[in-house]
Amino acid sequence: MGQKDYLFLKKLAQSLPIDSCRFDFRGNHESTGSWNMGDKGFVNDVEDINAVVLYLKTRYGYRVDLAIGHSRGSIVGMRWLATAPEGQDVSGYVNVSARYRMKLHTYHDRWGEGFEKDGFFLWKERVAGKQVIRRVTPEQVRDSEEADTSFVWTKFPPKTDVLTIHGLDDMMVQPFDAMIYARAFSNRTTATHTLHYVEKADHNFIGHFDEVVDTILGWWDQKITGKIKDGVWLAGVKPKL
Repeated sequence: MGQKDYLFLKKLAQSLPIDSCRFDFRGNHESTGSWNMGDKGFVNDVEDINAVVLYLKTRYGYRVDLAIGHSRGSIVGMRWLATAPEGQDVSGYVNVSARYRMKLHTYHDRWGEGFEKDGFFLWKERVAGKQVIRRVTPEQVRDSEEADTSFVWTKFPPKTDVLTIHGLDDMMVQPFDAMIYARAFSNRTTATHTLHYVEKADHNFIGHFDEVVDTILGWWDQKITGKIKDGVWLAGVKPKL
């Protein structure tokens, strides 16, 4: 469960050298509508992005040049780039903590008792300081497992540079998933991929927001100045030990 000011997003928006727009997907925080965990939810989320992009274009004349997504939002963002005409013109994408192997998760470990007892689980989280409760069923989990991520190999815009960031202590999405995305996006002749792992960072980068923001800003600066290359972020730079 996230919202537009979640984690590092607000700080990042305030630091970017370009205008930005953050929004809540339907059924989240300040947006109305129904939330769906399954593949239908991914479809709905892509529709939401289309609506926001159309609004920005018709109301203000904006064109999207950079898109950034975290976790589920990153999968949705990549889907949008791969399917929307406007997505083909996006020059940069930042993929943060995205799952690739959709069936490799811990939902059943966390919610299995509720599934067995009641046939559903009441997922309780605090979002923007408020208690949020969502009813999750085994069917929704199975549906989410069928969400396709393999499209990134064949349908992702060929000219979009990608930065992937993942925490090495992520217990929600295994860090190797970032490596899979790196394999999909690397060695393209028309665009680059850069991978950055954040040491001791969890799925939400608690305590590491500055590093995430600084990495995105540094990568974007290198991109717009034509210095970006395939590989690992800060390649050739010795770390402080």
